Amino acid sequence: MDEDIPVIYGIDFQARCLVAQAAETDAIRFLIGTQSLKHENQVQLIDFDEDTNVIFRTVYLHSSGEIWNLSSCPFDAQLLATCYNEVSEDKSKLSSRASLWRLPESSSTERPPSDEPQNPVTIPKLEKLLDFREADNTDVVGVIFEPVSSRNQILTLKLNGLTLWDIDSALPSLNVKANIPVEGKGHIRVVGAKWSPHHSNSVIGVCTETSVRGIDLRDNKISFTIDNPHGYMTRQLDFNQNKPYDVATCGDDCTVKLWDTRNTSSSLRVLADHSHWVWCVKYNPFHDQLILSSSSDSRVILASIASLSSEPIVHSLEDEPGSQDPKEILPDGVINTYEEHEDSVYALDWSAADPWTFASLSYDGRLVINRVPRSVKYKILL
Repeated sequence: MDEDIPVIYGIDFQARCLVAQAAETDAIRFLIGTQSLKHENQVQLIDFDEDTNVIFRTVYLHSSGEIWNLSSCPFDAQLLATCYNEVSEDKSKLSSRASLWRLPESSSTERPPSDEPQNPVTIPKLEKLLDFREADNTDVVGVIFEPVSSRNQILTLKLNGLTLWDIDSALPSLNVKANIPVEGKGHIRVVGAKWSPHHSNSVIGVCTETSVRGIDLRDNKISFTIDNPHGYMTRQLDFNQNKPYDVATCGDDCTVKLWDTRNTSSSLRVLADHSHWVWCVKYNPFHDQLILSSSSDSRVILASIASLSSEPIVHSLEDEPGSQDPKEILPDGVINTYEEHEDSVYALDWSAADPWTFASLSYDGRLVINRVPRSVKYKILL
């Protein structure tokens, strides 16, 4: 099959949540959370066969409301967390809540989407393990699993701070370990966060509307601050897994910016290739010269930032005297623009099993799976 041909799949519901199944390193799998007001929402497990370019899916009913945030456990493929809207019993108030779920044993039963639709009665339900209930009853807008399994910690994001939970190995035991306020000037509503893979997994990067800051969980002190990186709204951040001080951010100024957290007075690079709000940015976890971004302009852009990567720069010279084949280098700039979507692309992620495969999801429920062009792959590997 031609590796450069995108694979497109419609999930029948509006959706804005997509993550790779983080603990799955043997198969290319993604999780999708739906947003439907008329039907019971779903979490869909997408299994991509790279040899045949065929997508298989397993559908699970999500017994709570619309899914606004979805997280996959990095050390147990069966665990996931969702944030969803919950309507009060008297239907007078809408709240954002979060729960921890387990995929039922039937997760191994997958079917191609071309089959006849399942009878709703036969669709398995996610098994709810516990709810994250804040003492002050505030909304929960995100859940982040700690990358290290031995400490059994989960972080929930509130509009005004973070809560660190200690989950006992014998679920459903749940204890609050720390409440961490997020304070600062201007609009400080928390919109997203990412656990840094560096510094012994002790630093959390937090996006507020007008800033990005690192919080050291060992003493709850600020380790770095980026003030007003994108004008009014900052949407997301991502840490470079191969360089301990590099972070990428994106926002409503239509740009992706790259930063060194040791000096945030100015960015290292500005990628201004989108024409509308940028919702998502992701470093490639293995080859950090590759970076993905998605936007309300309905496009996904794969860019090269080779000059800022962790791999040494090899000049385009002959490797040895007398060599006939000069070494090619990957230049900085846009590698490819993907235009298969027709609506805002709210989410994208790299596969946990294959560093060259990634998926993107637009609000109209269109999932697109793409690969890094082979010519780029060979320049990096050879």
